[in-house]
Amino acid sequence: MTFKRVLLTGASSGIGRALALALAAPGVTLHLGGRDAARLDDVAAECRSRGAAALPHAVGVTDRAAMEAWIAAAGPLDLVIANAGISGGTAGAMESDAQTRAIFATNLDGVLNTVLPAMAAMATQPPDARGVRGRIAVVASIAAFIPSPSAPAYCASKAAVDAWVVGAVPSARKQGIVMTSLCPGFVTSPMTAVNDFPMPGIMSAERAAGHMLRAIAAGQARAAFPIWMAAAARFAALLPVSWRGALAARMPAKKSL
Repeated sequence: MTFKRVLLTGASSGIGRALALALAAPGVTLHLGGRDAARLDDVAAECRSRGAAALPHAVGVTDRAAMEAWIAAAGPLDLVIANAGISGGTAGAMESDAQTRAIFATNLDGVLNTVLPAMAAMATQPPDARGVRGRIAVVASIAAFIPSPSAPAYCASKAAVDAWVVGAVPSARKQGIVMTSLCPGFVTSPMTAVNDFPMPGIMSAERAAGHMLRAIAAGQARAAFPIWMAAAARFAALLPVSWRGALAARMPAKKSL
């Protein structure tokens, strides 16, 4: 499936960059959002080299008014991907007030600032032959399935958006909007580059982007991958909290960013 009109947040690096390049093709218009204008311009240039019309826009997803204005100005959209997100860690202590609030502001409020105006805009678009007016995907994480003591705010923010998207799927579909929660495991990116502990199942951003786009095209409500890692996280979440705490204490803490 080829998406002709796409809006993507967090497009300047990592998974966002990989998604932009995977989507770039002749006849495709990409609205690329991100905070780093210089890196965003570089990604846009790469997309244009593949034949796409790439329109970079420096914007932070925490700015509700700016996001609403950007999405409204984009015009009809086939696909919106809320990818922007940040991580953090406790470094073995407790997340700071500022770090905790920044993570929730970006990973939760930022998703709402992207998805809600996109849904409102898509609801006015004419449906295709299958009754679909548009598709919306949110990048969550396998971290949504288990609360990690080393990154509680990150896990909680991803759990919130995953639950919200999956819960909203039926009602959104009645409006002709197909929603997908994307839950990858470890992906090679600037976010994971600081991790100095084993990351089982880590995959390239390009491979992760491929998984995501196939899930979106298939209309999956949730796509968690690698499957074995998602299953392991689900199982671990069933263990008593004291057991999980004991296991976590044996592992290196995620650095505080």
